[in-house]
This record gives sequence, C-alpha cells and structure tokens, in this order.
Amino acid sequence: MKGFATINYFAADLTAARDWYTEVLDVPPYFSVGEPAAYYEFRIGDYQHELGLVDARYAPPGAAGTGGSIMYWHVDDLEAALERLLSLGATVQDPIRPRGDTGFVTASVVDPFGNILGIMTNPHYVEILKSAWTS
Repeated sequence: MKGFATINYFAADLTAARDWYTEVLDVPPYFSVGEPAAYYEFRIGDYQHELGLVDARYAPPGAAGTGGSIMYWHVDDLEAALERLLSLGATVQDPIRPRGDTGFVTASVVDPFGNILGIMTNPHYVEILKSAWTS
C-alpha cells in the first residue's frame, strides 16, 4: 500500500450531505458524477486527500452506517474542530481521548448522515508534512 487515496461516506440525502460537508470543509466539491449527482468529491488538506460522498443506494452491503473502520483526519486544534462539528449537527461518537503520552489525541463524531468522522492531533503527520516541505 502506498497511502490514503480516497474515503467514501454514504448518505441517503446526498444534497444535504454535500451542503453539510461544504460547510464543514469550507470548500465545495470539485467533482460530481451523474445528474442528479450520485457522487461528490472534495480535495482536502495538505496532500489534497479525497473525500467522496456517495448516494447510499450504491453502498456495498454492510458498508453504510456507524460500524467498521474510523478514518482520522489531522487537525491543528482538536477541541475547536470538535466544537465546530458539534455546532453543525454532528454528535459525539467518542470524546477527546489521549492515546498514550506521545501527543496523539483522537475524537470522533457521527455526521448527520450516520457516518463516523474521526479527527485527531497527530505528531507524526506534522513531522511528515514538515519534512515534505523542507526536502
């Protein structure tokens, strides 16, 4: 594996999900498929990672909902990011939780469409970002 490429979240109301994530990310999707759209894609952050929103009708069996894996997005201010997500209608799935004593701290929410959205402060991410820009 070479690294994170795209994560897909599923939503029964894709238009509402597009609007919510546009607000959360402060950027509109750069790409869509279908008319009406069945998929929206955003590019996010330092490495322009892709977040795709998919109409729940196209979810593989068992893929939609709050089970399974959690993708954590690095944020600079975990408390502020969590407060903002909650103010926009997300609910706490896992509160702010230090992961040992090395600076890794996580939290996760459930978006208004039933997907888990993880956020974290990640010293390793910051190290890699710094080295990428100084090489």
